[in-house]
Formats: sequence, structure tokens, C-alpha cells
Amino acid sequence: MITLGANTVLFGRESLRTALEQLKWAGYDGAEISALDGVGAFGDPLGEHLHLDRWASEATEIKELVEEIGLPLTAMEVGPLDETRVMQAFEAAREIGIGVVNIGPSGKNGVPEDLAACIDRMARLAAEGEKAGVTLCVKAHVGASIDNTETTLKAMAEIDSPAFGIDMDPSHIHRNGEVPKEALKQVISRVKHVHIRDCFGPGPAPGAPEIQTCGRGDIDLIGYCQVLVDADYDGPVNVEIIGGSAYDLVQCASIAAENRGYLNACFKACQTRT
Repeated sequence: MITLGANTVLFGRESLRTALEQLKWAGYDGAEISALDGVGAFGDPLGEHLHLDRWASEATEIKELVEEIGLPLTAMEVGPLDETRVMQAFEAAREIGIGVVNIGPSGKNGVPEDLAACIDRMARLAAEGEKAGVTLCVKAHVGASIDNTETTLKAMAEIDSPAFGIDMDPSHIHRNGEVPKEALKQVISRVKHVHIRDCFGPGPAPGAPEIQTCGRGDIDLIGYCQVLVDADYDGPVNVEIIGGSAYDLVQCASIAAENRGYLNACFKACQTRT
């Protein structure tokens, strides 16, 4: 079953409780908790709803919130590939009950040594994730060592751990000059998480939050969803809208609801949701 959720990073200036309440009200099936630190592409705080350096002191409250609100956490986003933070994420995910940890690749595109180093680190970390019962997923990211289908396939070929998967984000693939639904077909066998948002134009940035909203950009998201359905994909699809920390609660709630409505309609058109 496809679980349609959203990343709490959209509500970066709000508490985790507020983020989960708004996503539940919008009709999502689940949520991805943001463990991102630092500042985003828009100069805004990313929204660290789980602080990995002190996760043990937050785990009980998070589990209680999830139970109270009735919105399961299907994934955690850590951000750039940092071995210390990923290991902390595995511990936190196991305790809280989160099955997928999402990372971005390290290094720069077009540098073979960076790609080799990135794949080596991910292979080691996937082995640790396997011990923890957590899946490590990576997505192609504009400008990074893994940035397109070719480099994604190379990582797939070299990492054989069952705890390693692809997080397939159509916006990065689109901005790298590929057709997302066609790229998805090539990697779907290892896709274990989907970050989803729209994009207007070639980038390199995805645009303001309202432009990232599904249905407002150039990506054929209905076709993308159809590929997932045709492949019997069974996992999380989480809307990831960045830049929301610069917006107020009403604006973020509106964006969340619009994305859920559009994607739910897409999957209904693919005859997979009722």
C-alpha cells in the first residue's frame, strides 16, 4: 500500500505537534520527521523536529505525539551524508519505530573519486542500518556525486544490502534534464521511499514553496504516480516542500492541503486509492 505523507520540514518554524496536527487535518496517511539541521537554500532554518544529538531525550515525547494524533512516522530525513548523524538516526529510528532514514549523497557531480567515496560510505552505513532494522535511502541530488539515473544505477549495482534503497525525488531528476517518469522505471526495483514535489523550469533551485506544490510545475506527476502503481510500489510517498520556515502557519497549511489533494487525485486516477 502506498502511504501518502509529508515531511514536517514544511512547518519548519512550528513545533512538531503543530506540524503533525496540520498534516493529519489535511488528510495525510503519515509523515516524515525532519532531522535536518542548519539553513536551507532560502536562508531559512530547515526545521529540526528531531535533534539527533539529543534524540534519546525526545523519543518518548515523539512516540506519545504520534499515538495521540494518530499519524505514523514513515521516514526520517537526515540530509547530507554524515556518518555520525546517520548512526544516531539509526538509533533514534529503531527506538521511535521509523523504518526509513533518508540522506543526500556527498561529493560533487562529475568527480569519480567523490562518487566512489560516497558509495563506499553508504555501503558501510547500509550494513549498520541492516543491524538496526532500518532502511537507508539516498536520492539523486543536483550538484552532488549522485545526481542522475546513471550514478544512481551505479550505487544500486555496488551496494547489495537489503537495507539500502533509492529515495526517488522527481524534482532533482527533472532539474538534471531527465524525464522523471522514465528515470523512475529504471530504478524502481530498488525504490524504497519517494520524496515528491513539483518544479517549474530547469532550476537549479526548486523554486518557492508554492512553486514546488504538486500540480503547479512542469513535471508529469500523474505519469510518475502511474509508474509507481504499475510496479506495485509498496511504501512511503512523502511530499517534501522546502522553504516553509519563511511562511506563516496558514500558508504552510494551505500548501500541505493542496499537495495532498492533488496527489490523492493522481493516485485515484491510477486506480490505487479510494
